[in-house]
Amino acid sequence: MKKLYLALSLLSLQVVQLPAARVTLAAEPAKIGVDYSLLTSPFWTAYDRYIKSFSKSMGISILAPVNSDQDSAKQITDINNLINLGAGGLIVSPIDSAGIAPGLNAAARKHIPVITVDVAPDKGPVAMVVRADNRAYGEQACHYIGDHVKQGKVVQIMGDVVSVNGRDRTEAFHSCIKANYPGLTVLDIPAQWKSDVAAAGLDSLLPANPDIKAIYMQAGGVYLAATLQALKRHKMLHHTGDAGHIVIVSNDGIPQELAAIRSGEIDATVSQPADLYAKYGLFYTQAAMAGKTFQTGPTDHGSKIVQIAPGILEDELPAPLITKANVDDKSLWANQL
Repeated sequence: MKKLYLALSLLSLQVVQLPAARVTLAAEPAKIGVDYSLLTSPFWTAYDRYIKSFSKSMGISILAPVNSDQDSAKQITDINNLINLGAGGLIVSPIDSAGIAPGLNAAARKHIPVITVDVAPDKGPVAMVVRADNRAYGEQACHYIGDHVKQGKVVQIMGDVVSVNGRDRTEAFHSCIKANYPGLTVLDIPAQWKSDVAAAGLDSLLPANPDIKAIYMQAGGVYLAATLQALKRHKMLHHTGDAGHIVIVSNDGIPQELAAIRSGEIDATVSQPADLYAKYGLFYTQAAMAGKTFQTGPTDHGSKIVQIAPGILEDELPAPLITKANVDDKSLWANQL
């Protein structure tokens, strides 16, 4: 009887289930999405290399970078794809300074900070523009050419004016020539950052203007090879010091331009800081993701932050002129690859 009572008592006990131990997993930091305007230029392939190396050394996780390949509509799609992949911040090199606005607005709706590199938007929400003073590019080219050529025709191979870079370099070059070198006449080739368009423009222009004295290329990364080949085809490529030499000044500072300066095929280039574009693009994106904001004034890395439009700040990084005198400077990024 006692055994039966004990069994009934045990059956009446409620089973109490202890809660499972809770394990809290630390959330992974959001990754940064990176969009390139193109990757066919040696300048942009160098920038891609720096993005990957600096992100690793700085301990920053990035999504696989995407290449919008000079297609502004594709760039908006690419930005939305990066947002959908969970990017917590974006580094974008705008193809069209006005056309980038829908992408910037899409990121803003998700509270995702955007840093634009190399090209500034005309308007739109950006945490920082990382760029060099592109008007100074045109002015440095103007002064170098004007100081070496007093009279004659100068060809300007332009970038795409839908980009503020193309507008800034073109307007600054024209204004500087007009104000300082009245003996020079500028002939423009609107080449849209495309090497084949530059080559076609030169092939059309050179036969009718055999007396050209200088050429300004707004982007050596896409125009250098096309320009040198066109001059060779028309038997107009003469090295520095030779009779008939055409003074050539470029922008970008890629290794191929430095080699052309050493060989005497071209005279000078303005070095766009591909390494610093990557380093500070990552730096500002990470800081903006952490909620930091920025102010105008000098920085701790030899540049200055300026306001280029209402609500748009730009860190203007140094971009030195490279000539025969400093082409072997070890501090130049193109000499470190």
